[in-house]
Amino acid sequence: MTEPSFPSRMRQLRRERGLSLRDLAKATYHAKTYLHELETGAKSPTPQTARRVDDALQAAGELAALATTSPGIRRRELVAAAGLAAALPHTLLAHGRRVGTATSAQLIERTARLRRLDNYLGGADTREIYTAEVEATTRLIQNGAYNQPTGRQLLAILAEQAQLAGWAAFDAGDHRDAEGKFRFSLAAARDAEDRALTGKGLAFLAYQQLTTGGRGPDTASAACEAAGSTATPRVRTLLHLRAAWAFAVAGDAPAAVRHLGIGTTLLSQRADRPEPDWVYWVDSTEGEIMTGRCWAVLHRPLRAIPVLERALATFCDTQARDKALYLSWLADAYLDANEVEQACQTAADAFRLAGGVGSVRPVQRLQTFLDRLEPFATVPCVVELRALAAAAPTRPRLSGSTTPGTQENPERWEPR
Repeated sequence: MTEPSFPSRMRQLRRERGLSLRDLAKATYHAKTYLHELETGAKSPTPQTARRVDDALQAAGELAALATTSPGIRRRELVAAAGLAAALPHTLLAHGRRVGTATSAQLIERTARLRRLDNYLGGADTREIYTAEVEATTRLIQNGAYNQPTGRQLLAILAEQAQLAGWAAFDAGDHRDAEGKFRFSLAAARDAEDRALTGKGLAFLAYQQLTTGGRGPDTASAACEAAGSTATPRVRTLLHLRAAWAFAVAGDAPAAVRHLGIGTTLLSQRADRPEPDWVYWVDSTEGEIMTGRCWAVLHRPLRAIPVLERALATFCDTQARDKALYLSWLADAYLDANEVEQACQTAADAFRLAGGVGSVRPVQRLQTFLDRLEPFATVPCVVELRALAAAAPTRPRLSGSTTPGTQENPERWEPR
């Protein structure tokens, strides 16, 4: 339990520092409503949250000292934060309320299988599937009985599932829902005391901020710091490559190069323990893709083209969404190199792949590329590409839609 003085002292310190709840939310990466609940005593902070608030309010350890050193699993708070209420699959609690390691193992395996759908399907195809998993696991946490280690495992699983659901919502064009799920995932990861997943959650928020004009590079750097130097090599690779992308989009080439160097170097290191399944796809090809994309957005085509061509040679057409996206960056690089015909041919290949994909992103990226071709409007290959684009099938999204006011900026948001 937290001492009764925590809410009043937190409120007092915040006011003394001249900060609003919104200001504190930005500094701590917690929701404003959650911080309000801490100040009013409606909820109790975990030690991790208390330390974060303590740092933001420059409390010199006072607030952190008021928090318990042995946190419980805040099941009801998580369910309330999620705002979800779906029926739990009967098989998970078929033999009573007790949840043990066998159930956790089952969910881990199931999540790993579902994660691989993203290799071949767009978010419109997978969004409802992933959201149902979040709802089912939330209900399991709410209704099950388990010890603290199992509870933390369940929270980590929930964090992973929420990231998948948020990613699918983003891929389908619903950015408001995506951000909500990313933030919920971040809260679950922190409560699970999983630093690697916390870093990944911050990395998703960094991508969102690149879209909305927030502090993307700062948050991407915070993601690397959150995971820490003890995270496994592939986890650190992922976070540093994503930080490189954030800095490249911001036009900070030195910082982008630094993070690319760290990320690609870590790829050659061996882990002293198993890597989490959610980095199964982080390999040398991913390193080349991210390197090429960074150079492309920095308008360095001579560096972007060779690595993108080499990496794309390993992709098959069944990976239609990702291949179309990466081809769009290659087309941009060709155009920067004044190879207009090659750029158009590459974009045409991307359009053919993007037609049946349940994702809004490839066509949005390609539309941006078409806009860049305006000075070459009368060139035959450009005329042909625009005709192809006009005739390209637009597959309706299967679930959700782009939230009004949150249209994706394809120049500034292209995670895997």
